[in-house]
Amino acid sequence: MASPRLETYCCPNRDAATQLVMDFQPEVFCSVCIGSASISLLLTILQLLPKKGQSPRKMPKASSSSTILLLISICDILGGLGMIFRSSVWLGFPGFIANISVVNGTDVWPSTFCVGSAMWIQLLYSAGFWWLFCYAVDSYLVVRRSAGLSTIVLYHMMTWGLAVMLCVEGIALLYYPSLSSCENGLEHAIPHYITTYAPLLLVLVANPILFRRTVSAVASLLKGRQGIYTENERRLGTEIQMRFFKIMLVFVICWSSNIINETLLFYLEMQPDINEMPLKNIRSAALITWIIMGVLNPMQGFLFTLAFYGWTGWRVDLKWRKREIPWESMSSSTAGENAYPAPVNYQSNIHDSKKISTTDSQQTDEAISMLSEGNTSSDERLTRSSPIYQGW
Repeated sequence: MASPRLETYCCPNRDAATQLVMDFQPEVFCSVCIGSASISLLLTILQLLPKKGQSPRKMPKASSSSTILLLISICDILGGLGMIFRSSVWLGFPGFIANISVVNGTDVWPSTFCVGSAMWIQLLYSAGFWWLFCYAVDSYLVVRRSAGLSTIVLYHMMTWGLAVMLCVEGIALLYYPSLSSCENGLEHAIPHYITTYAPLLLVLVANPILFRRTVSAVASLLKGRQGIYTENERRLGTEIQMRFFKIMLVFVICWSSNIINETLLFYLEMQPDINEMPLKNIRSAALITWIIMGVLNPMQGFLFTLAFYGWTGWRVDLKWRKREIPWESMSSSTAGENAYPAPVNYQSNIHDSKKISTTDSQQTDEAISMLSEGNTSSDERLTRSSPIYQGW
């Protein structure tokens, strides 16, 4: 799982709360992490592979939103691989890991592995948080017609730049001035925990606000497309709203245990003796949430694909097929039907105004189609209700 306690454990003079959770059934905990990460990894890849008997997703073109969804899944896959590798080494080489606790030891490889693997996991999941925030921003901008493929470059710069900067800054403050002297007081640990949980809290606070505004903008967009708000438009707006709700529900389920666990451990750290009997229930709650984190954190990748695309099935199709863009064929057929010149000028003006309104409606359909990507029923309803489909 992904927790700043992983980096804290690399300190030989770690605090008592960190020692409590890391010493609690380490074999069982590592096995749980490996099992959960492996299942999530396999199911995530299965979800992303093309399936037999399924038509290609009806998208007008590659969008920044679809690219962001794919990058979120890639971050989860790479983060899960880091968990599997780290937990496997802990299980397979317990003597190697035991050298981390040696103060002023001559073997630097155990500490290097501890710090490197913890940074890898933190960096990938932190980048996933930033990409999820970018997805909320991009969804809102798409509806406002202020986003496009060009904005993905800005998202890359913001996501990877902030993820690397916060990760390096938090690690540097934690291990200053050296690995053997880290954790000598909360002034080392608190900045590290802030830089770790800042993007997580940002998603919890900002994404619901952005999603709510996007849903409101989608409703206005659907009403203004044809001047009426039919049952198809209402259902499509509801499905987009449900998709955003599922994304936030998965995020809260997978990471709320981290916040609870960290709060409990910080409370224990403030106590003079964490082994006192009145603190027994708090210790038990901290250990329970610690195991829950090992199960839920790696499962985020698979659960997100369910929220993004739904269950895509088991039958994998590895044959490459060219995707047909339905908008092009519809536009070409429409152009063929209206290829003859108008006999009088006023009819030509009407034809031009219809062409403009058709273009605006197509842009609206494309924006909404980007938000409902992966939902075949939504795409089909959108195509049927489109003025292009109706043969304007």
